[in-house]
Amino acid sequence: MTTTQTAAPPANEKPAEKRSWWRDDASEPLRRNLALFGVLILLIIIGIATRPDLYGDSTWVRNNIFTILELASVIGVVTVGMTFVIIGGGIDLSVGAIVALAGVWSTTLATQSYGAGGMIFCALAVGIGVGVVNGILIAYGRLVAFIATLAILVAARGLAAQISGKQTQVSTNTFINDIALNDLLGIPLLVYILAAVVAAGWVLLNRTTFGRRTVAIGGNAEAARLAGINVKRHTLLLYALSGLCCGIAAIMLTSQANSAQAAMANLYELDAIAAAIIGGTLLSGGRGTIIGSLLGVIVFATITNLFAINNLSTEVQNMVKGGIIVAAVLVQQFRYKSFSQLFNRA
Repeated sequence: MTTTQTAAPPANEKPAEKRSWWRDDASEPLRRNLALFGVLILLIIIGIATRPDLYGDSTWVRNNIFTILELASVIGVVTVGMTFVIIGGGIDLSVGAIVALAGVWSTTLATQSYGAGGMIFCALAVGIGVGVVNGILIAYGRLVAFIATLAILVAARGLAAQISGKQTQVSTNTFINDIALNDLLGIPLLVYILAAVVAAGWVLLNRTTFGRRTVAIGGNAEAARLAGINVKRHTLLLYALSGLCCGIAAIMLTSQANSAQAAMANLYELDAIAAAIIGGTLLSGGRGTIIGSLLGVIVFATITNLFAINNLSTEVQNMVKGGIIVAAVLVQQFRYKSFSQLFNRA
């Protein structure tokens, strides 16, 4: 009878250090979300310090919270679709133009003659249709996502201007216009729509094979293909999903303004990308959370609100946003335990 003996580790070998869950990569989204909550608290403290007269009124505070959420609702819906695209390793610069085109097309006299259902169907169909075009160009035409979506941005804005005759189109449908005015249990309907889209996006990303495939493709598209994932078809679906979110946002924005024009949703693509980035979505793909992106949107909406109540210029606001974006990207790029590791790499 023979016995096997396990070789003893070398005397100079140190046992592997067991890392706590809090320091593990699995807790990184939670740590980032807590940091974003900290930023929101800091912004509230700044608001209290600069406008104590307003924050001393509980009714104003409650109404202001809903104002911020309404401000975040439209761009928040767009950001959900953008988050999926970026996690999948892509980028979509055309989202603002898609919102404008969907809004203009759904408010033409011909479309409004079909009632609210016709307007909603038109907005969603246009959004999905343009998203599919993006997906075909990128997945099957093998165009770089940046170039393809930039071209669609220009084309969609041009088509929107052509359809509207460069004029503002007024929405005469009471149902559509009332979406931004009505509330349920004291909460605006726009906030419910945002919550529904965020909830659906969270489930799709975290509880379905679609979400797992999205992460896999963004992490390593070739490895995903070898694993049996249809990368091209999935990429097309990601851009179609982004277009669907743009169609929903078009109805919401039309309801807020009671009109639509070719210049609406200007720079929404930059706001959506920025919110996703500070929410923890990697620009290189493969990682991101819907909750983090939502918090990113709310942070930017809170900054906009803070500047508005203090009568500060939008130029300063844009500079602050730019600084936040740069800081978020640097945090993603350099994840070191100490400055010495950063200096050693240089």
